[in-house]
Amino acid sequence: MNRPIQEFSLTLSQVAELIGAQFSGDEVRINGVSHIDSEVIPGDLFAAIPGAKFHGAEFIPSAKKRGAVAVITDHAGALQSAELPTLVVNDVRGAAAIAATSLYRSPMRDLVTVGVTGTNGKTTVTTLVHQLCALAGREGGLIGTVETCIGNERLKSVRTTPEATELQALAAVMRERHVRQLVMEVSSHALAMGRMKGSHFSIAAFTNLTQDHLDFHQDMDSYFAAKSLLFTHELSDLALINIDNQYGAKLAQNSVIQRKTISRNQTSADWHFSELHPSSQGYEFAIRGPGGILIESRTSLVGGYNADNLLMAIALAVEIGIDPIEIATHAPFAMGAAGRLQSISLGQPYKALVDYAHSPDAVKNVLNAAREFTTGKIIAVLGCGGDRDASKRPQMGRALLEGCDISIFTSDNPRSENPAHILEEMTTGLSIQAPSQIISDRAEAIAYAVRCAKPGDSILVLGKGHEQGQEMSGKIVDFDDRLVLAAAIEGTS
Repeated sequence: MNRPIQEFSLTLSQVAELIGAQFSGDEVRINGVSHIDSEVIPGDLFAAIPGAKFHGAEFIPSAKKRGAVAVITDHAGALQSAELPTLVVNDVRGAAAIAATSLYRSPMRDLVTVGVTGTNGKTTVTTLVHQLCALAGREGGLIGTVETCIGNERLKSVRTTPEATELQALAAVMRERHVRQLVMEVSSHALAMGRMKGSHFSIAAFTNLTQDHLDFHQDMDSYFAAKSLLFTHELSDLALINIDNQYGAKLAQNSVIQRKTISRNQTSADWHFSELHPSSQGYEFAIRGPGGILIESRTSLVGGYNADNLLMAIALAVEIGIDPIEIATHAPFAMGAAGRLQSISLGQPYKALVDYAHSPDAVKNVLNAAREFTTGKIIAVLGCGGDRDASKRPQMGRALLEGCDISIFTSDNPRSENPAHILEEMTTGLSIQAPSQIISDRAEAIAYAVRCAKPGDSILVLGKGHEQGQEMSGKIVDFDDRLVLAAAIEGTS
């Protein structure tokens, strides 16, 4: 975990007062907060958070060995923490977030911060905003699914939205390095679980909401409620909302904070396209914004959903202070995120692309986008992840079969589940006829797609995008769709 060079300090009694916990005993001073024992450094407060499989209290001895001076945990965890001064709370994650925010002196409030939430588009929007800022000469920070950036330093991301202990430390590092703005993805899990407590955003953006993560949220109303938590006075100053989605329209109507709207087609929205024309290289466009703003430019991004992502990113960039004239100049050079409709080109006479689409709506969108630039057949490879929302599997399978000419059903990250069972749930009730196939081995499925391809066709390998591993039976083996696809193409050339 990145830590600022500057030293920060709070006494344990000060932390106790902040979070409403009782404290008695010898006073200790804390210099950091960590929830991972292997990342503890001397002087840390260790947050022993209860998890789905393990209780963080199991790692208190390891944290102590590394230099933790105190523990914050719940009543169950307190039974295992007699070795260190302990603060006991009901909500460990939320209390740790408040402690970290206070320790680092609310670093997010010293930055121009943008939080982007929604089922699809978060990674592309945040990456585009980050790229537009960089192209305009503004050093920024990025936190998201693919990577974390502090200026020019690139770090691998562990999850879409970090735990608050890590997030606040990262923000403090960015402030220390004079980074001017931070743009980050905010997941529904992070909001529902309280990871965002203590954070604050200059602007919160909503892209869309479609079925996903119902293994966690149970139903769409709960999923929407979790997303809506970002659009409150506690967390954000201004909302920027795409109203082309029914949930976005509802959020805009009920927003309790100042809001601006965006829309691909509705000219009544604060931000909208006045022109959007497909070209051989992507789109030529004109965007209208508040106060008569007009931005005319072009982009290499393809697909209607990417037009939405670009509109949101440009609106956000203007709202945080990037000159619209600069944006018009730089927009053609903003390429989006790795593994998002990423082209694999080795001189083959057909297109080959990799995309992260892993929800029914995302699969439909990316296949529709492919129709815009494909003169031949669309050949797509798709699997569903194990130990995740199983209710979307039949919908994803049908979206694949209906959206392309040759459908290849395969494994994604089966995790602890049987890949054959996942494929059965994906394909139940579908009539799969040759040359479409069910091929469990993902590498074999990709190779088959390449063998099927003819000039003018498009191959799309969906679901894993930028990921560099495949998780099976508790192990992660090296697997990068981009490399596997490239190797298959080379093997047939």
